[in-house]
Amino acid sequence: MTIPNAAANAAPPEEAGQAPIRPLAASTAAAPMVAFEAVTKRFGEAGGKPGFTALDGIDFTVARGAITGIIGRSGAGKSTLIRLVNGLEKASSGRVTVDGVEVGGLSEHGLRDLRRQVGMIFQHFNLLTSRTAFDNVALPLEIAGVDKKTIRDKVTPLLDLVGLGDKAGRYPSELSGGQKQRVGIARALATSPKLLLSDEATSALDPETTQSILELLKRINAELGLTVLLITHEMEVVKEIATDVAVIDRGRIVEAGSTFDVYASPKHETTRTLLATALKLPEWLRNGLKAQPSVGDRVLVRLVFFGETAFKPLTGRLVSELGSDVNILAGGIEEIGGKPFGSLVVSYSAAPDVVERANRFYAETGLSTEVLGYVA
Repeated sequence: MTIPNAAANAAPPEEAGQAPIRPLAASTAAAPMVAFEAVTKRFGEAGGKPGFTALDGIDFTVARGAITGIIGRSGAGKSTLIRLVNGLEKASSGRVTVDGVEVGGLSEHGLRDLRRQVGMIFQHFNLLTSRTAFDNVALPLEIAGVDKKTIRDKVTPLLDLVGLGDKAGRYPSELSGGQKQRVGIARALATSPKLLLSDEATSALDPETTQSILELLKRINAELGLTVLLITHEMEVVKEIATDVAVIDRGRIVEAGSTFDVYASPKHETTRTLLATALKLPEWLRNGLKAQPSVGDRVLVRLVFFGETAFKPLTGRLVSELGSDVNILAGGIEEIGGKPFGSLVVSYSAAPDVVERANRFYAETGLSTEVLGYVA
């Protein structure tokens, strides 16, 4: 089924009784959809006191048509960042632009215009319990003054798109968590936005439902060319859906790039920590990791296979180099951004001579590695 173009079905402005929803600016393929320029956001400033700095000098762009993930721990500044995009918060300094227009300079009328073009889905769905699935999706169109026939012509195919055509008359209390989120996605698409914001949209869902929601978002992105900006604390979500990723820590972007590059070769400690939580190591092993070795300890190393190294039998050669001391603890082969990617966690003696032989082998073969820590 083709995703409906809600804009094509919209009522003319004179029918709807509203001013037309104009493009925010003339778009160019090269220009980013969203740009943060030296953005700082502080809360609680009063009496000369600086207050709490939630965002500190953010410089970051979201490519047009991409799915970009913002990942970080709780309290890192993710939600504040995304609320600046649709004007729910205003930057204390710096500029936030969406499709070339500075959000902070918009009037109330301008912000309403912006929010019609920026859809948003939420962690806890934010559906009105007294309205059916159909009526929840129709709400932003009703607010815009669209006539009933046009609403019906737009909402019905949107519910079909998200797999809820037979649930139009159901209330939120009659829907599962995944179905509620699908209603939320359909509602976010009702005004034909050019940008979709996702605020931890899958964190309240089980893994199977999460997967289905991510597949739906990927389909929407591919068929509509809709730019998606999502925030999450789950590295698995970023790996599954995002083409690009930025890591935020204590209000600063500490690392950014293509998802494949960041996942394959993390540069910042925060990124490495977030990746470690996705490695599926036993809890007792994760809890026992130390930053520095003691005599007799073993080192845990993540080996990353991609590009030329993805198809070479390097693990067997490592065992030959170090002997039977090598233990394989976890691993898998997957695809990130359409590229083959393998990850293997091994352990061996942290004795200096063994580590030196291993490092020499890595340098000779071009194998990408990351030391995860040490265990007794």
